[in-house]
Amino acid sequence: MTQTNSTTVKNQPVIGITMGDPAGIGPEIIVKALSDPNIRKAAKYIIFGMHEQLCYAADRAEIEPFWGRLPHEKITRDMRTKVVLAEYDEFSLPSWINEPTAVSGQASYAFCNDAIYAAQAGLIDGIVTAPINKTSWHLAQVKWPGHTELFASKCKSPRKAMMFVSGPLKIALATIHEALFDVRHKFTIGCVHEPIDLLNTALKEYFGYDTPKIGVAGLNPHAGENGQFGDEEQRIISPAILLAQEQGIDCSGPYSADTLFLRAIRGEFDAIVAMYHDQGMIPIKLVAPDNAVNVTIGIPIIRTSPAHGTAFDIAGKNRANPDSLKSAIRTSINMANTQKNNLIRTQA
Repeated sequence: MTQTNSTTVKNQPVIGITMGDPAGIGPEIIVKALSDPNIRKAAKYIIFGMHEQLCYAADRAEIEPFWGRLPHEKITRDMRTKVVLAEYDEFSLPSWINEPTAVSGQASYAFCNDAIYAAQAGLIDGIVTAPINKTSWHLAQVKWPGHTELFASKCKSPRKAMMFVSGPLKIALATIHEALFDVRHKFTIGCVHEPIDLLNTALKEYFGYDTPKIGVAGLNPHAGENGQFGDEEQRIISPAILLAQEQGIDCSGPYSADTLFLRAIRGEFDAIVAMYHDQGMIPIKLVAPDNAVNVTIGIPIIRTSPAHGTAFDIAGKNRANPDSLKSAIRTSINMANTQKNNLIRTQA
């Protein structure tokens, strides 16, 4: 029995968790999430972050510290404890500061950068990122606006897409942080085809679907109603779907968005491609708001995150809900295990 447990633990995935902005709720939700015994026993963890912030969060939550410590330069896959803090003692930030600062931007960038390197080196099997603050990164002169752009750049991935998982829904976005009136200027066949293609690959590689069925939303009300309410469906979306179908992808549409998400919840589709940010995010946050997970697809490493921000207004007050981070951790573990099983199956 002891040998079986030891082998099981040895073969568990190693998940890296970046603290995010140390002045936000990242330290608190990490401590709360990893204090859950079901989360702890599912994998091994390396936290890229700062000891003082974790201890402060643990003290406020009345949780005994449960992590080992080592300098971030010396992380290893073969850990003696289930949870290890890769410590950054070169950064100092008082626990009571709950606003954007250059120091917190420098620190949160360093956590991400080193986690990406660790994943590329095979030291960890997936990365879960606690929220960063874009203003902090700007103050720190970080040239990337956020996680997605940083990961794509460091992984040299020219194609990327944002995917969200929430309850029964899996949704990828064709356009992301674009003003609604600006979407039409950047709306091309390529920007619709790319998330269809990347979503299809991700569903197979990380979520265990052999032949995923993808529904594609229209841009306009009633999917344009044959051109009465806009012709983007005819000019752009339908050709993108046809291109994907010719590549063997099981996708269809464009469908009116006011019914498509319900059809997916009922099992008619395995995943959806939404045309713009709020079209996809409203159902995601409506269906399971405390468990929504952001997944970056199109990059060669696993990256998930909770679908919320740094919440400076409640940071340090022991009020943060860790459920979205827990879901991000579970998703990362499941993705790593599915990827490993697929590799074993192809080599058999």
